[in-house]
Amino acid sequence: MKLLALETANEQCSVSIVDETQELFFQLDARAKAQTQTILPMIDQAFTQLGLSASELTAIAFSRGPGSFSGVRINAAVTQALAWANDLPVVPVSSLQALAQAAYRVAGLTAVTAVLDARMKEVYIASFELDSQGVMQAVDEEQLLNYDDASQVVKFELVGSGSALIKPEQIQYKDLSATAQDIATIARADVEQKKWVSAEQALPVYLRDNAWKKIPEQGKS
Repeated sequence: MKLLALETANEQCSVSIVDETQELFFQLDARAKAQTQTILPMIDQAFTQLGLSASELTAIAFSRGPGSFSGVRINAAVTQALAWANDLPVVPVSSLQALAQAAYRVAGLTAVTAVLDARMKEVYIASFELDSQGVMQAVDEEQLLNYDDASQVVKFELVGSGSALIKPEQIQYKDLSATAQDIATIARADVEQKKWVSAEQALPVYLRDNAWKKIPEQGKS
């Protein structure tokens, strides 16, 4: 198995390639909004370094949102193009689940409420707990809520960019963010069970139906 994982939904850009047991490649570009310039060269670098071609991949996993509108769109578009061109299946991964996975990877947290700043005084929020396979699994639905409503559905330790917005006293993990490593960890189990979709089903999830209309209102991120 060779799995390519992409993460551009959180305004950074990272690429990972894993097999059944280990990480073969990982690179992160932490510059905000550099995804359009860096995602394809990073994928090329991964293939070159590993002596791998896209057609040799088993599947592609990507962060499908919710998150930065342009970041989620870039991730889905690149994934679809690569998957179509090479007839590969795709594993869409929730960016909230990936954030929860990062909390386990970085801080050893096994139960978290993942919160991402959605702009316009709203957040994306969902809670997760670690399963026996070492993967964070959702215990409730992903939601787009205003700060007051979001503060009512917090179940566990808060992580992510939205945590300080709804509970200003809980800021320990506000700078935590997911990378392609977390996407790969979550997707690996799905790939082993062939739980995947075709390229045309590799669709972004915004949670906000008219996200494209509201870009001018979002201000600078």
